[in-house]
Amino acid sequence: MCYNGVRKEMVQIRSFVAIELEEELREELAQIQESLRRRGIAEQVRWIKPQVIHLTLKFLGNVPANRIEEIGLAVTRGSEGLEPFTISLDGLGCFPSASRPNVIWVGVREDSGTLARLQTAIEDRLSVLGYTPERREFTPHLTLGRVSRHAGASDRRHLGDVVQTHDAGTLGGMQVREVSLMRSDLSPAGAKYTRLVAVQLQEQR
Repeated sequence: MCYNGVRKEMVQIRSFVAIELEEELREELAQIQESLRRRGIAEQVRWIKPQVIHLTLKFLGNVPANRIEEIGLAVTRGSEGLEPFTISLDGLGCFPSASRPNVIWVGVREDSGTLARLQTAIEDRLSVLGYTPERREFTPHLTLGRVSRHAGASDRRHLGDVVQTHDAGTLGGMQVREVSLMRSDLSPAGAKYTRLVAVQLQEQR
C-alpha cells in the first residue's frame, strides 16, 4: 500500500499512548499555569497549551505507518480486563528536581492501582513488538511547561522555589474510560495531536 506514491512501511508516524483529558480538567490546568505566570516566571517557561495536555502512558517515537494497526491491537489487549477508574490532580513538581528544573508538572493520583496496572500491561504488550520498556519507574504527571534552555542557574532555583511553594488550591479529577493511540505532528506553532485509535475500558459484570 502507498501514501501519495510512498510505500506505507516507509511513512513514519510519531506516536504515543495516552489518556486524553476532559475539558474541565484542561481548564483547571490553564488556571494553574496562569497563577504561576503571575508569580514572575512567565518568560522563563515554554508553556504547554492546555488543549493538548495529556497523560502519557508510553512514548513510541517514529513508527512505520504499517505498524499502527498492530500497535493499536497491543494497546487493546493491554487494556483488557480493566475497568474505568478515577484520576485526580495531586500537587506541583519539577523534573529532574526543584533545584534545577527542566519541566514543571502536575502530579496524577490514582488510588486503586488500576492506572499502574494499565501502564504496565500496555508496556508489556508493546515490548513484544520490539518497543523497549522504560527503565525509569512510571511517574504519572501532566506537563505544564518546559523551562527555557536560556534560563540560568539562579533563575532555575527561583523557579523551583516558586513551584514548590505555590498553593494550587483544591485540585479536581476525572473518570478515565478510554486509552488512545495518538499521532504527534510537530511544527513551529507547536505540536498537533490526532487520535488514531481509541480503546474503551469495560465495566465488569
